[in-house]
Parts: sequence; structure tokens; C-alpha cells
Amino acid sequence: MQATCVQYRLVIRDVNTLQILNLYTCLDQISHMEWSSDSLFILCAMYKRGLVQVWSLEQPDWHCKIDEGSIGLVSSRWSPDGRHILNTTEFHLRITVWSLCTKAVSYIKYPKACQKGLDFSRDGCYMALAERRDCKDYVSIFVCDDWHLLRHFETETQDLSGLEWSPNGCVLAVWESCLEYKMLLYSLDGRLLSTYSAYEWSLGIKSVSWSPSSQFLAIGSFDEKVRILNHITWKKIAQFEHPAIIDNTKATVYKEIEKRPAVSSDEMSLHDITVASSLFSTQSKYDISPLPVQIPVVKPDPDRANPKIGVSALAFSSDSRYIATKNDNMATAVWVWDMQKLRLEAVLEQTSTIRCFQWDPRRPRLALCTGNSKLYLWSPGGCVSVQVPAEGFQVHSLNWHCSGDSLILIGKDQLCLCYMDADQNNQ
Repeated sequence: MQATCVQYRLVIRDVNTLQILNLYTCLDQISHMEWSSDSLFILCAMYKRGLVQVWSLEQPDWHCKIDEGSIGLVSSRWSPDGRHILNTTEFHLRITVWSLCTKAVSYIKYPKACQKGLDFSRDGCYMALAERRDCKDYVSIFVCDDWHLLRHFETETQDLSGLEWSPNGCVLAVWESCLEYKMLLYSLDGRLLSTYSAYEWSLGIKSVSWSPSSQFLAIGSFDEKVRILNHITWKKIAQFEHPAIIDNTKATVYKEIEKRPAVSSDEMSLHDITVASSLFSTQSKYDISPLPVQIPVVKPDPDRANPKIGVSALAFSSDSRYIATKNDNMATAVWVWDMQKLRLEAVLEQTSTIRCFQWDPRRPRLALCTGNSKLYLWSPGGCVSVQVPAEGFQVHSLNWHCSGDSLILIGKDQLCLCYMDADQNNQ
């Protein structure tokens, strides 16, 4: 099933036919919606009103309303079991845990407002929460069954920026704000396993990603490099740089080439011209560029905050074989690295800035968009540019279905479903 919001209405459709299955009306304009893990419930948060409404797909007449009152609401999300809702109040005064089954309410104080201050383990058993009290950083680990506190410990950080469980749930990565390069690895019982710092006195960590196998931890930083730590010694085993000139003979550079179709207007009817102008006004394809290749570089403004420089996005493929990266001052390029050979595999140089990229959850296939009317796909076999057959549609972001058989392309006020060819999926 697929859910969409139109102001205060929630529309549930069949993902294959797009037929409307359910239509729900909320009390105000929906700010955020989220499926439960078993897809039986969906929550709709209305942050301006401090309200959350929950709808049941099995029992359309059943619904739940949670009102946080004057304390306000800035975030709402499901717990992994799909039966508890975690609401974060304004100014991060507390997190309220609401149970749909027992109607019980639990309160967690001192959550820290940071980049990623809350994370659940992949098996749904534990929740790690960053806290700030008495001008110090702490991490609390809760058991999700009954929300009792398992561990509480102070972290060796000045200003904790984020935390993330390894996929196997054995290690918790905690990192410092961008003012200092510092990565801390903790065990489930709060022991500090290792500390990693690549350099000092410069802007530090910008992005973090675990490999699905939990064997690698990738750290992107403001110095335009990605460092790969191994899970045994927590030492660096590889360093991926993003040079302006690519001369690696084993890497393939795909350059997007745009062109307008050469069709004589004398041979076309008015209808043909209308269709052609809307669907095929600008075609694009990939050419393999001969090496060396110069990648366009934008020099950031040193006087502005949050400079557009460094590795802001990292993503491993589902089999941990590849990792895709984006360096902000080379905003039109996506870099794909081979984790078995620890080298650059491919670079996709687009004509526009990369808006979003995401791996197929089942196969080593990368989808990306640049804010135009095209979807781009990379796999080890090559690249393809696909025109979206909808007039005026611009792809701002995308999201794969868990099966990898389809993906949602999201525009400003429209969305489009893209279905993968069955023969292509079997390759």
C-alpha cells in the first residue's frame, strides 16, 4: 500500500493499481506521516496543533488521537514494534512514549536536540538516546519491551552530534559535532571500545554510515575524504578521496549528455508536436568519458556558515559491496566505490546538482535524481537515464519499495510510481 497526504486528508492506495482503498480526514494539515513496522497502522502528526492521529488499516472505524497540549510537539515517530509512539515536545523538554495497547504513558527527560539523537537497534530490542544535562553529554539505553533503563553513561564528547547502532546491534557509534573530528565506539553495556580521530583543529565529521554487514563504518568529513574503519580493530583500512581530476584507469566516468531531438516540424502534426515538446524536449544519455576527467568544483564561501564542502552523503549497497558518496563542492557528481577492491568503481557526472540518491534494497542498483524530469540508474553493468512520462514533473526525491520492484518519485506537488522491468530485476 501507498500513503499520500493532501493538506488534512490521508489517502491510502494500492501500490500496483493506484486504486484508492481508504480515505481519512485529520483535524488539521498533516506535517508528518509514518507507517508502523507491520503496515497495520499509520500516524499523522500535526505539529502546529500538537496533535497526533493514528489510523488502522484493518479497522477503518478505529482511530486514536494524542494531544500533547501546551507543551507542543516537534517530532513524532513509531517504535520498532509498531505499538508505541514517541513524541518529542518543543525545546526537547522530554520524550513521551504512548502505548496503543495499554494506553500507558512513559516520560523520558533531557533528550538532546542534535543531528541524530535517537536510534533503535535493527532487531528493535534497544533504543539509544542522547541526553544533555548539567552541561554534559550522556547516552541512555532503554529496553523497548517495557522502556526500562538498561544503561546510562557519560560520553567523552564536548557536543555530541549523533549516534547510530551497528546493524547487528553490538556497537553504538557516537560522534562529536563538526567542530572536532572524533568518533567513539561503545558496547551495549556502555564500555568505550575505541576512539578514532583523523585530524585536529579543523571541521570534522559530516556524515556516517554503517555497512549492512556491520563490518565497516564509513565516515565522511569536511576534508572531502571518506575513511573506512574495520569492525575488529576499529582502525582505518581505506581512505577514499574525491580529486578534481580523475586519472584512475580502472574507474569508469559516466557523463550525462543532453540534447534535443532533431525532428522536422513539417513532418509532425500539432498533436505530435505537443507530445514531443512535453515528453522529449530534452533527452539525455550517458557517455563514457576518456581519462583524465575534470570534475566541476564549486569554491565555497568561507564567510558563510555550513560551507558547501565535504562528504555530506554516504550509502552502502544492500550487499555491502559498494558505497556511494557525494562531495558537496562537486555537487553534480556521485562516486561509487568497490568495497572488495577498495578502489573507485565509477563516477556519474550529471548536468545538474544531485538532489537524492538511494540504493535498491535488494540489488546493487543505485537510483538518483537531480531535480529535472529524469530518473537515473547505475548498476555494475552500466548507467541509464529514464524520462518520466509526465508533463512538467520534476523529481526532487525518491524512495525504493522494500521489494526493489518499484520506487516512488516525488515532485513538488505530484508523485510518480516507477516499476522495474521483471527481466531487469532478474539480471
